[in-house]
Amino acid sequence: MVGGETNMSNLMVENQTQQVTVFLGEVVEVITKYVNYYTLPLLLEETPSGDEQYFAGLLASIRRLLVFCEEGLDACCVLLNNKPFRKSAAERTLYKIYHQVIAEFFSPKNDHWYENSRSAYTGKNSIAFQKQPPMSIEQMMKELEGKFQMLREELEYYETDYQTKMIQKY
Repeated sequence: MVGGETNMSNLMVENQTQQVTVFLGEVVEVITKYVNYYTLPLLLEETPSGDEQYFAGLLASIRRLLVFCEEGLDACCVLLNNKPFRKSAAERTLYKIYHQVIAEFFSPKNDHWYENSRSAYTGKNSIAFQKQPPMSIEQMMKELEGKFQMLREELEYYETDYQTKMIQKY
């Protein structure tokens, strides 16, 4: 019976890793298209009354998020290509993705935007910007937000499970 539970557990983590790989692939595609097209001059053209320094910071935060997504995607692909599947390595990777990718989306390092915790009650998007962003950035973030919300809910398990395992080790 224990062997069957282990196989089922491995399969669950492997399936989760596959789902995260698909998610990250989609996000990398959306953000890459954005940063390959939009430049600071184009954003200032889009929003002439905008704050150039703030727009530059928004682009930097978006690029940082893209790097974390690409790194997570690469790690997931390596895990899925390794046979046999390494469950413990996958759990560490999913934990890291939760902390880097999800955290960076909802609360970027330089606070150019943040998660409005009251949005669940208002029915509005949860990403709020410190200043008025260009419409193109606002649209991209809205496009990604629902996907990030779903992934956060899926990966919250690894947050508590991984921490519990680490505590039990010591």
